[in-house]
Amino acid sequence: MDSASLFNVKDKVVLVSGGAKGIGRMISEGFVANGAKVYISSRDAKACEQACKELNALGKGTAHSIPADFYKLEDCKRMVDELKKRESKLHVLVNNSGSNWGAPYDEFPDAAWSRVLTLNLTRVFTITQGVTPLLEAAATDGDPARIINIGSVDGIRVPSLETFSYSASKAGLHQLSRVLANHLGKRNITSNALACGPFESKMMAATLKNFKDTIVAGIPLGRIGSPQDVAGACLFLASRAGSYVNGATIALDGGSLVGSKL
Repeated sequence: MDSASLFNVKDKVVLVSGGAKGIGRMISEGFVANGAKVYISSRDAKACEQACKELNALGKGTAHSIPADFYKLEDCKRMVDELKKRESKLHVLVNNSGSNWGAPYDEFPDAAWSRVLTLNLTRVFTITQGVTPLLEAAATDGDPARIINIGSVDGIRVPSLETFSYSASKAGLHQLSRVLANHLGKRNITSNALACGPFESKMMAATLKNFKDTIVAGIPLGRIGSPQDVAGACLFLASRAGSYVNGATIALDGGSLVGSKL
């Protein structure tokens, strides 16, 4: 029961949507650095290629690119078909791709709902459904296949920013993750969500630039998240250490959800 075996992900096959940038890039590096074979998929083909080049330089696991625009259903299907050509098993699926939209309530457009919910929620189901046969093939007794859904604290609390469709999509994702845990747990596949607080990413860049001090002041640990934080949480959920966790939504936020604001 040593830590090396408990948290081992060596040679596991992992798919990370949106794995070339931001939180997805942090997660991809965590898996590659620990010997996994990681497939990165997002619509930015150049970013996927660059991330794979950098990650393969680590010399432990490997990184591979399958670009796809997840707004397009046909691209989702093409990505899944390509993965099935390359692999007979998928041990870990990380649903990380997401988008945001901010606008005043009275001006919030209908397009912000269809665009954000499509990527943040609908496509999580689309991709998960598509790769389920590969997840089932990878699952063994005591080592189920894993789905890790990257949610947000904004799907739990009421944020001050006017990001209505984003908050709703992440709340929906947390519930979808629990529903999948029930249905797919019976097929030896776990499903869990990470409700992430603030991390350095393109999506958070403007918010952190303008409000970092205020955000940090509201976090009991007094800092924003690091790459090690989100990578470590994913390694836990993907390894033997996390094999009995199913249907959980884990707040990865330094305590912002429980911080007292007297």
